[in-house]
Amino acid sequence: MAQAVEEWYKQMPIITRSYLTAAIVTTIGCSLEIISPYHLYLNPKLVVKQYQFWRLITNFLYFRKMDLDFMFHMFFLARYCKLLEENSFRGRTADFFYMLLFGASVLTGIVLIGGIIPYLSESFAKIIFLSNSLTFMMVYVWSKQNPFIHMSFLGLFTFTAAYLPWVLLGFSVLVGASAWVDLLGMIAGHAYYFLEDVYPQMTGRRPLRTPSFIKALFADEAVVVARPENVRFAPPPAEELNRD
Repeated sequence: MAQAVEEWYKQMPIITRSYLTAAIVTTIGCSLEIISPYHLYLNPKLVVKQYQFWRLITNFLYFRKMDLDFMFHMFFLARYCKLLEENSFRGRTADFFYMLLFGASVLTGIVLIGGIIPYLSESFAKIIFLSNSLTFMMVYVWSKQNPFIHMSFLGLFTFTAAYLPWVLLGFSVLVGASAWVDLLGMIAGHAYYFLEDVYPQMTGRRPLRTPSFIKALFADEAVVVARPENVRFAPPPAEELNRD
């Protein structure tokens, strides 16, 4: 069992493995009171006035209490982050990292702007950790890129992947969780989907092109296509042989 878990962990792509590890270590550290959540949560005043810039990152790593909700989000993180990185972003690690960076920036911007809007500031002030929202963003992007996959929710009913975010949103409401967290993830996910997939088809322009300095951080893996067995490729035409 332990060996199987180890193999499963080692086979994860680099971004998924790194994020999952950081999230689990951070959450366990807070549960054991080794790390204080008060040093991790998003606080714009402390970021600007006391230069505690790490809060812009650490608020995406803490998933609150280690309960059933934590297990659900770890499952979503491990599954959909892995599916995106291995399929949609295969061989494009830098692009996948840039997607997460874009999502984190959009989520942070929404919370900061919402915090200064009358009648909404009180609700946004309660959102101090955006880890669940970033996970939900990945679920949303995956569902948009794989809309026709059939899925089942707890064996109760089946639906296509296009409705997965709405099913999970409804489940969150039923269990008494805040719908704001999931809605923020859907907004960030739709912003990325529109700018990366829809807008380029409409205009021929790609506004979310990954910067070169981010690409320099990652060595893109070559996508290898296996040659079928017992297949012989035809020799080049005689004209080409004569040219050589």
